[in-house]
Parts: sequence; C-alpha cells; structure tokens
Amino acid sequence: MKRVLFFLLAFALSLPNPLRAQDAEALSALVGVLKEVDDPAFHLDILKGISAALKGQRNIKMPKGWKEIAPKLAKSSNAEVQQLVQTLSLTFGSKAALDALRKVLVDGKANLADRQKALAALLEARDRGLPEVLRELLREKALRRDALRGLGAFEDLKTSSSILRIYAKLDAAGKRDALTTLASRVSFAKALMAAVTRGTVKANELPADIVRQLRAHRVKGINATLDKVWGVSRSTPAAKLAEIAKYKKLLETKVDRPDNLPRGRSVFQRTCAQCHKLYGEGGEIGPDITGSNRNNLDYLITNILDPNAEIPNDYRTTILRTKDNRVLVGVIHRSGGQSVTIATPAEVVTVAKRDVAAIDPQNFSMMPEGLVLALKEDELRDLVAYLRGSRQVALPEKPGKGE
Repeated sequence: MKRVLFFLLAFALSLPNPLRAQDAEALSALVGVLKEVDDPAFHLDILKGISAALKGQRNIKMPKGWKEIAPKLAKSSNAEVQQLVQTLSLTFGSKAALDALRKVLVDGKANLADRQKALAALLEARDRGLPEVLRELLREKALRRDALRGLGAFEDLKTSSSILRIYAKLDAAGKRDALTTLASRVSFAKALMAAVTRGTVKANELPADIVRQLRAHRVKGINATLDKVWGVSRSTPAAKLAEIAKYKKLLETKVDRPDNLPRGRSVFQRTCAQCHKLYGEGGEIGPDITGSNRNNLDYLITNILDPNAEIPNDYRTTILRTKDNRVLVGVIHRSGGQSVTIATPAEVVTVAKRDVAAIDPQNFSMMPEGLVLALKEDELRDLVAYLRGSRQVALPEKPGKGE
C-alpha cells in the first residue's frame, strides 16, 4: 500500500508532455495495481489520482495494461469508477470512449449529471465535432448554460450568430454565460459589438468584467465601440478622488422615494455576485463581503470606485491567452504540472500548458473599475442600500413566466 501511495504522489506532482519514460512507467505501474486489487473504493482512489495528474492534458499514450483492465472497470459497481474509466480512456485517445460519451451527451433521456460529465470530458478532449452538438444543446433548457460556456472553447464561425439568436430569451445567468463566451474571442467580440450597436444587446447589460475582457483583445474597433456605448473610466488619482466625492454627494442626497432593496439585490446579482459572496450566496473569486464594513458609505464607495487602491495577492487579475486565440480573464488557482487552472467570473477552466500562448499577470484587482458606468442612478442607490443592509431580502417578483 505504501508503494502505491508513493506512486500516486510522485505521479501527481509533475507530468511533462509527452510523458517521460519514468512517468509512463509509474502510470503503467498504477494500472497494474488496478489489476491486482478487487476493491471499487481502492480503484476510485487510484483513478482519481491519475485523473488529477492528467487534468488538462489529452492524447496521452495509453499505458500498458489499460486496454485489458478498462472493460472490467467499466462494469464496476461504483458509478464514479465507471465515469472515470471512460474519461481517462478518452484522454488515452480511445475512439470507442469518444463515441460512447457523444452518445450519452445527445441522449435526452439520459441522466442530466451523466450528460454534464460527458460534456466536460469531451470539452477537455477538444472533440472537434462538439460545436455542432453544443449548438443543438442550446435548445435544451437543462444544458443550455453548459453549452453556452462550452462554445467558448472552440473558434467556430457559427457560434456568435447561434448565441445572439437566442440571447433575448435567456435569463440573467444565461446572458452572463453568453456574454462571457462572446467576449472570449475576437470574431465573437466583433459580432457582440455589432449587436450592441444595433441595440439587440443593451450596453448596460455588459458587466464591467466583460468590458475588461473585451478590451483585453486590444482591437481598436472594439475599444472604440465600448468607449461610445459604455463609457470610459478615468483612473488618475485626482479623477478618482473627484469621482468618489461626486458619488458620495449623490448617495447622501435625499430623494423622494424609498430604497428598493429587492432591486438592489437584483443589481448585486447582475454586477457583483459572480465574484463576491454575500449572505452565503455568490462566487468565490473575490472576498466574502458578508462580514465586511458594508454599512460605512465611505468604505463602500471607495471599494466600488477604486478597487485597485489595495489589492490582496490572491485577487490580482491574470489574462491568459491561448494559442487558438481565446482570452480568459481571472485568477490563477493552479499552475503546477502541465496545466493551468484559471477561475473566471463565469467558470473554472483548466488549459494544457502546451495550448497557452501567454500568461500576463496584471497589477490590478479582479474587481474592475467602471462598475457604476453601466448603472442608472436609481440602480446605484438601490445597490448601495442593499449592500449596507444587515439581512437578506427577497428578489423582485417576476412580471411573468418565461424560460
């Protein structure tokens, strides 16, 4: 047992691509152990270790003995063992595994969790036939968000038009996924900017982090459109102090209406919840703000308008560019071995290092400047009132039922 644990540890620490001879031997040794022990729980531990070590990689040479043991493990009493065997077989270039996972993915009667796992495995394998399948899955409410995110992994000419065709019917979370994918590639971003210019996508629906992602392409036409329809955030110290003073005066001025806290929560979900957790709900890219000094107006305004004043290292932004021209903006969670894992406001993505063109650490916070530019005055008042509260409130009632 100690020998097995040693193999797992050594194997998971670092794997070049292609595998070094000694690493290939370690992998084959682990497969040999799978043959010797008839215990599903033990199989699961070994398979999890192999899967973690190979995460983000594909087309790894099939280890000695895998072809013989895989069919047996595929019939395991443990469903997770079955799933891991299938995805690892895909990593090892098995066409049979590819066909089987495609079949699960398109089967509308299959278990939803199984379909989602099949999609994740096919995305990691970069199945070239996947974009067409994903466009079909946009019709399915249960897998629509997974499909919207998955389409970002491929440079495909039909993606932007397929997403924009259904954009108006999407709920808030679906629109966020759609915008993240549309902002990830230059060709998609140009189509998005054209839609914003036409008014089919409203400029105030673009969160500040999406605008940052769009600007990261460094395309003059995209930036010019953003300057026109979204605005420009000035970041000089004098301008920032003036901006803080302006908004503090605005928010301290009494208005002839009560605060709309449900709408404030709705604005928070649209602009902040992808990164920040409040009252146990939200993302984990930024700090949990439940226990922060939210009731202090100066604290709130300064952090919203000048998020780069003090930046904890854990929340510094990184721009990751892939060799197939995808741009991801987020926080690096892991960069050891042969893959990089980056957490964006929309998802956590693992990219093989051989597919990375550049990793550019930035000297600014994941919370972008210019957050208030997309908010109307009443929306900002309600957001601040909600943030200064001490308890959760209900979301606004929907005017009607929709998808």
